[in-house]
Amino acid sequence: MKPDYAKHLRGLYIVTPDWDDTAQLLTATELALQNGAALVQYRHKTADPAQRRDQASALLALCRQYEVPLIINDHVDLCLEIDADGIHVGGTDASIAEVRQAVGPDRIVGASCYGTLELAHAAHRDGASYVAFGGFYPSRVKKYDFRTAPEIIAQSKREIALPVVVIGGITLENAPPLVAQGADMVAVISSVYLVPVAERKTRELADLYRF
Repeated sequence: MKPDYAKHLRGLYIVTPDWDDTAQLLTATELALQNGAALVQYRHKTADPAQRRDQASALLALCRQYEVPLIINDHVDLCLEIDADGIHVGGTDASIAEVRQAVGPDRIVGASCYGTLELAHAAHRDGASYVAFGGFYPSRVKKYDFRTAPEIIAQSKREIALPVVVIGGITLENAPPLVAQGADMVAVISSVYLVPVAERKTRELADLYRF
């Protein structure tokens, strides 16, 4: 059964690291799902196509158990092949309009808008399901050439009728100001996958939205 997408575009959004060990990836992801993750994005920049398909298929089966959507980063063909719940599109990927046409009206389409409100307006116009801003803080995983101002969150909420995702070095300690600005989801990699006591850390991040 496919999840109800709308209710999942709020809360903790976890993005997978570049792990080749599929068993490790599934164990860590299931722990996060058990402790409140609301959305999962499969992102593995260095995997070959076969590994990417195998890992994504295994994650999809896991996410189905918890009725949480699985989003595929970048690879529209993979999203369609395994019947994933959506796709996340970066600034150098295909256009949002092209991706929306390819995946149809019912899947989630996320758009990286970095620190630019104009990109968010364009994504909205072209059929995105949510807009993602960042990075806000220094990241252990991805190097950003800029810092996004938190005020863009509230401005986007005023001007664009789409959920706002924030990403980039987000931790339990620095997330609250972004949530206060109106962020619908906080997206994290290292704060869930690369920390000790991941169970507690995940639950505390998810608890930012339990009100």
